[in-house]
Amino acid sequence: MDIAGKIAVITGGASGLGRATSELLHSQGAKVAIFDMNDDLGQQVANELGEGVSYYNVNVTDEASVSAALAAVVETYGAVHIACNYAGVGTPGRTVGRDGPLPLDFFKRVVDVNLIGTFNVIRLVAEVMLKHDPVTADGCRGVIINTASVAAFDGQIGQAAYSASKAGVVGMTLPIARDFASMGIRVNTIAPGLINTPMLQGLPEPARESLAATVLFPKRLGEATEIARVAQMLIENDYMNGETVRMDGGIRMQPK
Repeated sequence: MDIAGKIAVITGGASGLGRATSELLHSQGAKVAIFDMNDDLGQQVANELGEGVSYYNVNVTDEASVSAALAAVVETYGAVHIACNYAGVGTPGRTVGRDGPLPLDFFKRVVDVNLIGTFNVIRLVAEVMLKHDPVTADGCRGVIINTASVAAFDGQIGQAAYSASKAGVVGMTLPIARDFASMGIRVNTIAPGLINTPMLQGLPEPARESLAATVLFPKRLGEATEIARVAQMLIENDYMNGETVRMDGGIRMQPK
């Protein structure tokens, strides 16, 4: 699918991987709808990128919130062709720690945002995509890209909730691609490794260097722009479907 002239919804689009993807797709000629909950940052990014970019306050776990935002996007731009799911949380917590068992509400919250929130956006945006005609010779109506993590495969100590939520995203990618095959909607997932996003930028430099040293090659943190370029490839390559792409410099995470 050509990006130019298409309408893209980016959840978590105000920062990190989502912002990098918003910037890249806009630079390629797409109209971009940023879905986020940080109003100040979201509006700032929309203003900086300029014409063809809009910000919407969206809670991905809330059906009404997502549906209302999608309706507003369609009213403004006429359709949705691309959806990138970056919204997520990654707070660590051991299954049993010094204060006892991990609170069940903590586990539920991580799964609710990372897995159920992703599924919520997928199902609602696909319904919107089905309302417009195919835009490629193959009959593709839309492309959906999800974000998992290498933690889906190599979860570390304290990542039970996070790993479970991201493994769920990986696990549902192929079945949903199969669900949508007859509808002309492709579904893929990116599993990033250690990426230089605000979460890691807040660590002390020695800690960042230590993490970078665990990467197979090149021995550095990945950049958000590199993830964005994978998203671009998944959009433009019409034969990519039902896949999870590890983007991690070959890292296999150690227990801690």
